[in-house]
Amino acid sequence: MAPNILILHADQHRYDCLGAYGNPDVQTPNIDALAEDGIRYNNSFCPYPVCTPSRYSLLSSQYVRQHLGWSNHCTLPPALPTFPRVLRDAGYQTKAVGKMHFTPTYLDVGFEEMLLAEQDGPGRFEDDYHRWLREEGQVDGIDLMDQRREYRDMAPAEYWETFGALTSDLDEAHHSTTWIAERAMETLEGWDKKARPAGGHLLMVGFIKPHHPFDPPAPWDGMYDPDALTLLPGWTESPSAVDIARSPGYFPHADLTERQLRRAMAYYYATISQIDHHVGRMIDLLKRKGLYENTLILYTSDHGDYMGLHHLLLKGGAMYDPVMKVPLILKLPGQTRAGENSDELVTNLDVAPTLLRAAGCDVPAPMQGLDLHAEGTTNSRVHIFAENWGGREIMVRSDHDKLVWCENPERSQYFDLSNDPLETDNRLHDPAYAARVAALRERLLAWALFDARTQTYLDHAAPVIRDVSEEQAASMATYFAEQMRET
Repeated sequence: MAPNILILHADQHRYDCLGAYGNPDVQTPNIDALAEDGIRYNNSFCPYPVCTPSRYSLLSSQYVRQHLGWSNHCTLPPALPTFPRVLRDAGYQTKAVGKMHFTPTYLDVGFEEMLLAEQDGPGRFEDDYHRWLREEGQVDGIDLMDQRREYRDMAPAEYWETFGALTSDLDEAHHSTTWIAERAMETLEGWDKKARPAGGHLLMVGFIKPHHPFDPPAPWDGMYDPDALTLLPGWTESPSAVDIARSPGYFPHADLTERQLRRAMAYYYATISQIDHHVGRMIDLLKRKGLYENTLILYTSDHGDYMGLHHLLLKGGAMYDPVMKVPLILKLPGQTRAGENSDELVTNLDVAPTLLRAAGCDVPAPMQGLDLHAEGTTNSRVHIFAENWGGREIMVRSDHDKLVWCENPERSQYFDLSNDPLETDNRLHDPAYAARVAALRERLLAWALFDARTQTYLDHAAPVIRDVSEEQAASMATYFAEQMRET
């Protein structure tokens, strides 16, 4: 019988901010238990540390320079195969709930139904979640201030003083995490052991959190004492001039204090624990329905967060590991390979081939990833590749070193990760490493030349599964603008 597939996709979840990955403070018992029933990948990387490009790579198993989605405002070309489309064609019932971050908002990538909760761009005025908030007479003001420049310029001093770490202005019932989880639970309630004859169910659940703003609702906001937390590895007393030149920060990195970082960590962890709570509800439901055994469950994220590394917060700068690495937990049907920890180099491009093989489907030729599913096999990958800044920076990483090669040579970096795991000492021009740098650069050049970059693909008229009129979107934008003026 074809397995059911449940994808749990967080946003901006740093890989080591789970108990299963050794974090001593964050409480994630349900995701940790999922890891005990599955495989935990310790060296899993995103292909691009920005939301939409990374998501399109996960769906299509292609690098960004192949699918052309270089920014958060882009379109996945309709001709590209995606794992939802292949599964739909194989008879699966395919559905997405939560944050997808597509343009157009309801872009057809293979999901028959999408119930969306968006955060950035026009999607937040076209989605299901914000329409529901409007019906409830609610407004997610803190998130709106954080995400939209016209409102961020109006943000109060507390927002800037806390680096966006505030108790949500929504109660728990109206918070995005809860809304997304409830829609997922309703979908899982409809699953049964007799799906379509040719396939099973696919549900992708996209949480907005723990992406900033760090705004858990009460009572989650009081879950962690900032002073009791262990700082994550890599905190320094000030940011480097090189990092500030690359990006001064969404909040000014130079202004970040340890006190502010601790508060951000406490609220960041709270949003993760809130997600974990709902993951537990979904797993319990599958077990009650007798579906857990035959359900493939995958937990991952689109990118990480510096969360203090080198005195940085959020993302948008150099391709350091905490922003490039993501958690990847894979629970296979039948709990085969349960409790394994893998140090293989893997990437989110591997998700699509793995899911398709598990479902008994052929992997389309354009897909670039590897199948992680086959029991007892290991991949032969020696290097991971990734991109940033529209392809102007490209990364190759082995299990012991990393080269980031940039059009601006002053930004290029080489790190000997065996002796410098926190990436504090750029040895690019050290003669002792010249041979290793040259070898990695050859690998990069063999993978992708800088002049292979192309324009961002954007098509507002691409096929969608649901139309949203301009009048509807304008009405929504007007409602939230009025609510913000009143507050």
